[in-house]
Amino acid sequence: MEKDSGDGKQSTADMTQFVQTLLQQMQNRFQTMSDSIVSKIDEMGERISELEQSINDLRAEMGAEGTPPPAVPKKEEGSA
Repeated sequence: MEKDSGDGKQSTADMTQFVQTLLQQMQNRFQTMSDSIVSKIDEMGERISELEQSINDLRAEMGAEGTPPPAVPKKEEGSA
């Protein structure tokens, strides 16, 4: 019976090691995905800032040139 008890302890130790390894792998994958998501969010934030700056530059350029806004075409036809 002692042999069975020893096998049971070894089986429990093996299962414990397997679960610990599995949890470590899952944690590593989660961390990798989390880092990737944060990186993409930061990149999107930078792109949004660049777009905002471009819009502000265009607005300033239009204001400096004194160009009027585009005229709305008048409906001369079809007023029947």
